[in-house]
Amino acid sequence: MLRYTLMRLGIFVGCLVVVWGLVHSGLAPRGLGDSNGLWIVLLALVISAPISLVVLRKQRDQASERIVQRVNRAKAGLEANRAQEDAADETARTRAQEQTS
Repeated sequence: MLRYTLMRLGIFVGCLVVVWGLVHSGLAPRGLGDSNGLWIVLLALVISAPISLVVLRKQRDQASERIVQRVNRAKAGLEANRAQEDAADETARTRAQEQTS
């Protein structure tokens, strides 16, 4: 997951540098008034999102598989604990019934 995040951040930073270069060279429009920095960041976000979607598909799928595996392990652990508690509860009920009989 960290690898995917770092790769996505790298794509954003690359887009940020390219957009900054285009804006300061005059090839892309500048923001209004003092909003130039915000304009550059927003434009870099808009450009980097679809690039990340296409380029990092494999890494995103691998990360989601790892997350699903962790969730399934946690569910299995919870189910095992629940079954253990049910067995202990059933044993206690059986002993209580035997003592009252």
